[in-house]
Amino acid sequence: MSAANLRARVRAEMTEEIKKVARRHLATDGADLSLRAVARDLKMASSAVYRYFASRDELLTALIIDAYNEVGHSAEQAAASAAAPIDRWLAACHAVRDWALDNPHQWALIYGSPVPGYQAPKDTVMPATRVLLLLGGTLADAYQKGLVPRREPLTGGFADELVPVAETFLPDLPPRVVADTMAAFFQLCGAVSAELFGQLNNTVERDRRGFFEYQMRSAATLAGLA
Repeated sequence: MSAANLRARVRAEMTEEIKKVARRHLATDGADLSLRAVARDLKMASSAVYRYFASRDELLTALIIDAYNEVGHSAEQAAASAAAPIDRWLAACHAVRDWALDNPHQWALIYGSPVPGYQAPKDTVMPATRVLLLLGGTLADAYQKGLVPRREPLTGGFADELVPVAETFLPDLPPRVVADTMAAFFQLCGAVSAELFGQLNNTVERDRRGFFEYQMRSAATLAGLA
């Protein structure tokens, strides 16, 4: 192995170690990360950590991108094993929930309260849309196969706003289906967050998975995917 390759490998390993420690801090401190605290846990000088991440925001961005990619990958892998659109839809939704239950602090980082003073860069946009595009692709497939009924076009100001969104992310779909996709995605996020953040306590206790599936089937029905 050349010296350059060895340096790159060491840097990659240290970068992952820093992120691993930072994720532990998410569990105790939330998104209020401190590079100094991370450096202390690693028994490194703060200046050494800054060679890998120039600021707290840069580290947060790396964690956010990783989280979006992990949940997106989980949903895509689950959906790939299903054939019918409704089965792909439900498999993807359950995979998102399962990932969130296993990684609650990472879920809170990407779908919880905004981090004060942090502005997400453009690098986070595509990872953030992986689950949304998966649901949209599932609806698109069903739409093209005639499994989603053609309905009246949307009207109103928000319908006009969705036209460029459709052209950018889901060009094969009419704005009506794009709106249904976005509404379903937000229902998915809300259902997972409600469970994670304790809003089902003392209501649904024994079969939360069943209740979640009921919600996701309802979202599919509202989107026209019966």
